Amino acid sequence: MSPNRPAAVVILAAGEGTRMKSATPKVLHAISGRSLVGHVVAASRALDPEHLVVVVGHAREQVGEHLAGLDPQALTAVQHEQNGTGHAVRVALDEAARQGLVLDGTLVVTYGDTPLLTAETLATLVRLHEQDGNAVTVLTAQVPDPTGYGRIIRAADGQVTEIVEQKDASVAQQAITEINSGVYAYDATLLAEALGKVTTDNSQGEEYLTDTLAILREAGHRVGAFTAADHREIAGVNNRVQLAEARRVLNDRLLHQAMLDGATIVDPASTWVDADVVFTPDCVIHPNTQLRGATAIGAAAEVGPNCTLTDTSVGAGAKVSNTVADQAEIGDEASVGPFAYLRPGTRLGLKAKAGTYVEMKNATIGEGTKVPHLSYVGDATIGEYTNIGAASVFVNYDGEAKHHTTIGSYCKTGSDNMFVAPVVVGDGAYTAAGSVITKDVPAGSLAVARGQQRNIEGWVARKRPGSAAAQAADRAAQAHPED
Repeated sequence: MSPNRPAAVVILAAGEGTRMKSATPKVLHAISGRSLVGHVVAASRALDPEHLVVVVGHAREQVGEHLAGLDPQALTAVQHEQNGTGHAVRVALDEAARQGLVLDGTLVVTYGDTPLLTAETLATLVRLHEQDGNAVTVLTAQVPDPTGYGRIIRAADGQVTEIVEQKDASVAQQAITEINSGVYAYDATLLAEALGKVTTDNSQGEEYLTDTLAILREAGHRVGAFTAADHREIAGVNNRVQLAEARRVLNDRLLHQAMLDGATIVDPASTWVDADVVFTPDCVIHPNTQLRGATAIGAAAEVGPNCTLTDTSVGAGAKVSNTVADQAEIGDEASVGPFAYLRPGTRLGLKAKAGTYVEMKNATIGEGTKVPHLSYVGDATIGEYTNIGAASVFVNYDGEAKHHTTIGSYCKTGSDNMFVAPVVVGDGAYTAAGSVITKDVPAGSLAVARGQQRNIEGWVARKRPGSAAAQAADRAAQAHPED
């Protein structure tokens, strides 16, 4: 195996997470577009391990199904009874052996509830572990408050001698601020030997993985440590408060990198992004904007304020304001909003416009075409440089099935039009305001589909005598008797 490629990464994700007080398993709670365990899987995969093993236990069917969709190549091992971290790793090794996998080289152990742990830190841990020839290297951190964590005990020469859990630590040991992250790099063969010597002689009656450090040291092997640069990386998520704190840290990290890469984030405090969002240099993100999923923002595009975009691509130079978009494609130099709603399947071409109070769904809008305001466009194809009048509705649903409307290029449709699908309006055609279009309109035609206007004179005076309207009409008649 290459020193840069571990034989395996083992992710421990079997715990119940009772402090979350949730029907959802702890490791499936999401921040920044991924589950907690999803972030750990992504960081682990960045190491390019030969094998990835995830230990599941509580709600194993639900967690296992999530993992299968997330990483089909990952192997799951079931810890039927949660008898400690040492037992969990032993379960992982036993499952690997049952699958005929030979783990020879560096094996990394990490946890499914540490979403802030970076691939860079894991890679450094592996590199230093192999460089120093250690049997095990533990990832540590100096924290302001070590309560609840295992303490790192060092010899006078600075070498790690053991890790003492909070409940087993003396008063002096509890004052130590260097803590165990629970993340290790092991020699896989030596780990298997050490696990066979772990006992349950502790306050919890469990097999502690931490005991392997003392076992390996007593056997004459090297035990090393690497201290993370940022103690927040190793923070586990055990309740909703910690979940929110991790979300904030991760969001700040993502925005920081986006700005370094050339994006302008006007107000990072009110901007939230997912881990898979892509920014192009010179794009601008205005306040109170959320970018979710696989959203991509093009060069010099402006998004916000008050936008929520999910799995949406925004082309170069486009402007999107006060908009909700889901699985939409916004073309280069297109304009969207304010107060627009782009539903799945919406595709706006170059310089197209979806304006104020416009909703679109499963609609393809051609280059330069404008739907400026107060309209619904669903299940439709509109050609190039067409203008859709205000208050237009594409009537696509007959109560049982959806139908398609096609409007050609260079058309001008009047305000307050109803296009009752299926219907086709040809290139260069016009439709009159107030029309209900139920039949195809040939190219270059004017379609008028409305009743003739009829004025009934004196109706207000007869039907609403004495009303404000009648009085206004009487004043008008006196002022302009010739009318």
